[in-house]
Amino acid sequence: MVTTTSRLPEGDEIVAEDVTRWIDRLPEDLDSEDRRYLKQAAEMALAAEPDTRTIFGESQLRHALSVAEILAEMKMDRETIAAAMLLGVLSGSKITLELLNEKMGENTARMVDDLTRIGLLSDLSSEVPVGDVGEHAENLRRLLLGIAEDIRVVVVVVAEQLHRMRIARGLSPELRHRLAQETRDIYAPLANRLGIWQIKWELEDLSLRFLHPDDYKKLAKQLDGRRADRERFIRQVIELLHEKFHAVGVNAEISGRPKHIYSIWRKMQRKSVDIEQIFDLRAVRVLVEDIAQCYAALGVVHGLWKHIPGEFDDYIATPKANLYQSIHTAVIGPEDKTLEVQIRTSDMHHHAELGVAAHWRYKENTKHDADFERRIVWMRQWLEHKELSEAGELPDMLDAELEATRIYVLTPQGKVVELPKGATPLDFAYSIHTDIGHQCRGARVDGHIVQLNRPLRSGETVEILTAKNGTPSRDWLNPHLGYLHSSRARNRVKQWFKHLDYAHHVDLGRAALEREMVRLSVTEKPDLEVLARKYNLQHAEDVYAAIGRGDLSPIQVAGVGRRERQVQPVKSVSSPQRTTQVKGEVVVAGVDDLMTSMARCCKPVPYDSIVGFVTRGRGVTVHRRDCANIRALDDENKERLVDVRWSDQQTQTAYAVDFLVVSGDRKGLLRDISAILANEEIDVVGVNTNSDRKTDTATMRFTIEVCDMEQLSRLLSKVEQLPDVSVVKRIS
Repeated sequence: MVTTTSRLPEGDEIVAEDVTRWIDRLPEDLDSEDRRYLKQAAEMALAAEPDTRTIFGESQLRHALSVAEILAEMKMDRETIAAAMLLGVLSGSKITLELLNEKMGENTARMVDDLTRIGLLSDLSSEVPVGDVGEHAENLRRLLLGIAEDIRVVVVVVAEQLHRMRIARGLSPELRHRLAQETRDIYAPLANRLGIWQIKWELEDLSLRFLHPDDYKKLAKQLDGRRADRERFIRQVIELLHEKFHAVGVNAEISGRPKHIYSIWRKMQRKSVDIEQIFDLRAVRVLVEDIAQCYAALGVVHGLWKHIPGEFDDYIATPKANLYQSIHTAVIGPEDKTLEVQIRTSDMHHHAELGVAAHWRYKENTKHDADFERRIVWMRQWLEHKELSEAGELPDMLDAELEATRIYVLTPQGKVVELPKGATPLDFAYSIHTDIGHQCRGARVDGHIVQLNRPLRSGETVEILTAKNGTPSRDWLNPHLGYLHSSRARNRVKQWFKHLDYAHHVDLGRAALEREMVRLSVTEKPDLEVLARKYNLQHAEDVYAAIGRGDLSPIQVAGVGRRERQVQPVKSVSSPQRTTQVKGEVVVAGVDDLMTSMARCCKPVPYDSIVGFVTRGRGVTVHRRDCANIRALDDENKERLVDVRWSDQQTQTAYAVDFLVVSGDRKGLLRDISAILANEEIDVVGVNTNSDRKTDTATMRFTIEVCDMEQLSRLLSKVEQLPDVSVVKRIS
C-alpha cells in the first residue's frame, strides 16, 4: 500500500490558523493569487462548518480539506480545489448558493451545488438487488457524469471517494465492504474512463484489500520487493532505453510503472494462472514517430534482453478487430525480472486511448454508446490539457461537445433509469412499466409534486402516483403539450388506444363520418372497401375504427379521399374516349379547351362528386351530383350531362361556398366568427344574419371563398367550438 502524508494538523479540531498554514504548504504550482482565492474559500468553510461528523468519525471540514489536498497534488486549478474545500456548506448552514456565487464566482458555486446533489447518492448502491448490480453501477457512473455540468465535479467526486477509502479502516466490516464494492464498481472505472491514472490504481488496490483481504495479503507477499523498489526498477529501465534509442537515432517518449496489485490479481483470475505466469508485472510504453521506428525500437529491446517465447504480438502488422495497433513483447530484463514493452506511434496511442480501441472499453467490456463515449473523450482531453482550459481556449468548444443527450434519474429505491434528454415524469413511468405509465396520474420529484410534462434533470428522484383504474389521455399524444418525449412511451400510448374496444371505435368513427358528411352536405356515401385497400386495412369497418382511433380524419374519408376516386361516366360528348390536357380545375372527358364554370346553385368545391351540364353558348356548367337542379332534370335535358372530374393539378383558385350557423343570440358572436375567418385567411363574399327575439336564436348565412374541402372542414370545426353555437353546416 502507499503511505500518504497529510499537511493537515494532527488532532480533531482545525482552526483558521491551521487552514492558513495548510494553504501556504500546498504545492508550488499555486501562485499567490490562487492561495488568496483558497483562503477566501477557507473563510466560508470555517464560517459554515456544521456541527456534524461523517460516518468515518472526522469533521466535515477535515474531510473537505483532505479532498482538496488530493486535488492540489493532482495539480488541479484553484476553482476545483476551492469547490472541494466547500463540500457540504450548502447543507445545514446559512451559506446559500447566491452567496457562494457572489463570493467565489459562478463556476465554483455551480460545482459546489452539483457536488451537493451528488452527495445525496452515496447510499444508493445498497438498495439495489444483487442481480442488477452491474447494470446499476454502469448507470450510476453515467448519472454522475450527467449531473455534473462542469467536468471538474467528477474529478472531485473521485478524489472524495479516494479519501474515504484511505480512512475506511476504522469502519465496521459491513460498511467497509459496501464502500469497497462501490469503489470497485463505480468510482475506479470512472477514474479509468477519465484517464486519472494517479488515483485509479490506488482506488482499485484499496477495494481489493477490503473485499478480498486474504488474496491481497498473499499477493503482496509474492511480489518481489516493495512498490518503491519496483518503481526504481522501471526508472532504471527507462534511463537505459533512452540511452540505447538515442545511440541508434530513435526519438522515443518512454513511460511506465509497475503493475499494481489489483491489476495483477484480476489478470490471474481472468486467465486462471499463477503470478509466475504474469509477464507484465513491470511494463513500459514506447511512443515513436513512425512505423519504421517501431520496429527499430523493437530491435533495440530484443538486442538488450532475452525475449520470452510465446509472449510477442504484432498488432501493427495485424491490427485487432477494433483497429488497435501496437507491438507487445515480454523479455527477461535487468536483475532477471520479467518486463513487458509496448511500442507504438503517437497516433496509434491516441487512437487506443481516445478512439474506438479506448483502453477503458477493453477493460470494462461495456456496451457501445457513441454520445457517452464522445463526452468521455472530451473530458479526458480536458484533463490532459488543463492549461488550455485555464487560458480560455477550450471551454466554448467543450460546452457543445459535453452537452449530454441522455439524463439519469432515480427511482425511490435508488435504481438509476436512463432517459433521453427532455424526458418527463410520464416518460419515466412508461420506462418502469407500461401499466404504471397507463395508470399514472401524478408525480413527485425530490419529494415535490410536479406536472407530468415538466422536463426531468439528471440526479432527481422520481416517484409516480397511480390510479387503480387510470387510463391514458389523448392529450398525452399532443406534441404541443409536451407530455411525452421518448418514442417508446408514445408508442405505448398509441398502442393502448389502438387496442381499445374495437366496436367502440367503429361506433365513434361511423358517428364522426356521418357528422362530417352532414356538415359538408355530402350525400354520396364513400366506398369503404376502396378506402380500406387504399389505407392498407382489411375490412370496410376498419375504416370506421381508424377514424375512431384518430388514425384517419373524417375529412379524409368524406372529402379529400375523393381526389383519387374514379367517377363513373354519365355520357361522353364524343367517341372515342379521350381526356383533355389539364388547363383548369375541372377536366371534361373527350373535349379539349372547353369553357367550364361553377354552378351558383350548389357551388361545388374540390373534391365534391361533380357532373357537367352542357349549356347553350356558355360551355359546361359544373354541378354537384346531389344538386337539386340536376336531380330535377327531365329525360331530354339529362342527355346534356357529361362526365367531368377535378384536375390532379389544382391551382390556388378560390371557390364560393355557403355555410349556415345557428346559435344562441349573444353579443360578440359575429365578431368571434369573423376572427376565425380572418385567422384562416378566408375571404367573405357575403353575410346574411337574422335574430329571433322570441327564441333568442341567431341564424347566419355566410358566403366565403375556400381552396378545397379540407379548408372548409377545418373552418366549420373551429366555428362549431364557439360558445352557444348549435348548428354549423355547409348549405347549397
